[in-house]
Amino acid sequence: MSIYRYLVSGVLVLSALQVHANASKAPHEIVAQASESAWRTVNIENVLKIQLATGAVYVELNPFLAPMHVDNIKLLARERFYDGLNVYRFVEGFVAQGGDETSQKQPLKAKRQLPAEFIHKSKTPLSITALNMTDGYAERTGFLNSFAVAQNASGTHTWQTHCTGAFAMAREDAPNSGGTEFYIALTPQRYLDQNTTVFGQVLQGMEHIQRLDRTAQSGKVFNPITSVEVLADVSKEDKLRFKVFDTNTKDFKALIEARKNRPEAWFVAKPNYADVCAIKVPVRSFTGD
Repeated sequence: MSIYRYLVSGVLVLSALQVHANASKAPHEIVAQASESAWRTVNIENVLKIQLATGAVYVELNPFLAPMHVDNIKLLARERFYDGLNVYRFVEGFVAQGGDETSQKQPLKAKRQLPAEFIHKSKTPLSITALNMTDGYAERTGFLNSFAVAQNASGTHTWQTHCTGAFAMAREDAPNSGGTEFYIALTPQRYLDQNTTVFGQVLQGMEHIQRLDRTAQSGKVFNPITSVEVLADVSKEDKLRFKVFDTNTKDFKALIEARKNRPEAWFVAKPNYADVCAIKVPVRSFTGD
């Protein structure tokens, strides 16, 4: 056997040992012990800050899968379109929806309606960190750029899934009728996948969404939106920054395995299964410059 083959064999053995060692760790241990290289710093140009009366909600946008929707909502934010509007629809356990319920407010340069971006289509298969598990809504599921996604069998159609905290665009019956009315999934709503454009994920602040009023109250403005801003535009005033677990690392793959079969002593049943919405991508916040 050549020296090269010895070296390759040694690397494979070492890699297998590392995976085995990680497999015995609980999910929180994997996250706590991960190196800095396992984390990705979120670009503040792709973070929306939604200021509500209950608190600030931060959303990472997904320009790779839905570039037109990301560009348009950032333009809407910069036009101050959402300031003074409302989260006018709250369906318990389903979604919270915000924007202009009357459809009377007109954007300046942004668009009120956009072509749907339900699915990102590619000529060649798009590589994801796949779960390789059976899923009732898609032939493949996994993670891409730290977002939960699904695909067709060939990997040429990719879309973000409706997991808790998914940020999406509401629409009327016509597929291309959405553009300004956003909603946030309060729980997984996978049956909506490929029916609306999902183009972001809440990083922090779901508790502020959950504290919103369910119904309008006499004499009180219903769930007012103070502002929606791009974090990069208010970076001098708001120093909050975010890191998310890089889903294309061995640490995240170990996290998937730990979620499929929890190694802690308390767990008796180990199903060797986890759906894509059961694996929450870890997020860290910190104060930046």
